[in-house]
Amino acid sequence: MSEPSSIHDVPTPALVVEQSTFHSNLAKMDAVLPGLTLRPHVKAFKTTAIASRLAADGHTGFCCATPREVEGMVAAGLGEDLLLANETLDTARLGALANTANITVAIDSDTTLDAAIAGGIRRVLIDVEVGMPRCGCDPADAGPLADRARAAGLEVRGVMGYEGHLMMVTDRSERTDRVGSAMELLLGAADDVGGEIVSGGGTGTFDTNTWCTEIQAGSYTLLDTDYAKLDLPFEIALDVLATVVSVSPKGWIVADAGLKSMASDHGNPSWAHGEVFFMSDEHVTLLPTELSDWSVGDRVRLQSAHIDPTIAKHERIWLADGDDIVDQWPVDLRHW
Repeated sequence: MSEPSSIHDVPTPALVVEQSTFHSNLAKMDAVLPGLTLRPHVKAFKTTAIASRLAADGHTGFCCATPREVEGMVAAGLGEDLLLANETLDTARLGALANTANITVAIDSDTTLDAAIAGGIRRVLIDVEVGMPRCGCDPADAGPLADRARAAGLEVRGVMGYEGHLMMVTDRSERTDRVGSAMELLLGAADDVGGEIVSGGGTGTFDTNTWCTEIQAGSYTLLDTDYAKLDLPFEIALDVLATVVSVSPKGWIVADAGLKSMASDHGNPSWAHGEVFFMSDEHVTLLPTELSDWSVGDRVRLQSAHIDPTIAKHERIWLADGDDIVDQWPVDLRHW
């Protein structure tokens, strides 16, 4: 079977990225955070095809969320500077790559440090909790943990702290002030820890977090409806393409994309031609503005509220120029 040349030939449900919007998003980020001031987070897009493009633009350090992502980046020849920005006890698989890639792992406790030592990890960042109730040590514990890591022979490159609880603060002034307060905690820990890196931030705070030496943003590349609510310069480049499989005279249509192809943790997707009524496993029920405009076999484009877990549900992304398919990217960083 030949590869599809048009979005009308792509098997659905499918991920489609508009090439011009994707390129525009990258250019807008590069204008603010060039080179190593941006450490793109591959968890957002889950494909080394996008990572390779970012590396070509000078962003050669990357964040990963899972050991699987680290392994995939190394296999793709993108292991110049990889940060596993999460704690893990599954370190042996990363230590096995220590001679072929520069891998740094976040630690926030004696136990995660012990795992790093046992697994053959050579470099760490001290993860500091700055207000989001997830991983990270108390700022006062960062210095002693760094001292213990260095005593064990590890290189401590600095600190990281994720202000994820502030990503969706809609008022820019409030967002900036609250990020500043969070970063005061991180900078205090950085003074105790030492090292050259202060890592944090994300798409929502990419230009309001001016305290970190590098920003861990990834969603900006493709964006989603959640981030689109903010005053960001990026636009939604990713659609979930679906086919209408049923039309009801009672006012709704049904397409072949549902919970198994789109994440719903941030809410339902958006649709430009009406409302999303509800999603089920393999279906989405839509309420079109004009029912007469739709027939079985028509294609619909849905915009996800959260791209990271949505992309992880698919095997490939189709790159499009309008209706024309120009490339396909394997989602090769899937799984754990």
